[in-house]
Amino acid sequence: MSEEKNTNCQKQCSLKEVLDIIGGKWAMPIIYNLSKGKMRFKELERNVEGINTRMLVKELKNMEANGIITREVFATVPPTVEYTLTLKGEKLLPSIASLHAWGQEFAESENK
Repeated sequence: MSEEKNTNCQKQCSLKEVLDIIGGKWAMPIIYNLSKGKMRFKELERNVEGINTRMLVKELKNMEANGIITREVFATVPPTVEYTLTLKGEKLLPSIASLHAWGQEFAESENK
């Protein structure tokens, strides 16, 4: 691999950048819940155990800015907001499933 290609990949494929987007405590539970389909803000808040409103807003804004989710606002009173995974977000699902499987194996081996 040429030096230029290697540098370009490091800029575009940085593990640190990936972890900045999905490495937080709440990103994977949010993505997992959205894998079930569209959800409103309050549904997410109820389904992501332990998250507070401020943190959910912050995580959703971060994921929207990074193209992981889309936010759709409907002109109702009060306004209805729905979140869905983008194609980019859906591509994370196999990785999240693999991490979940690894976590289960790890927990089982620790209990032996």
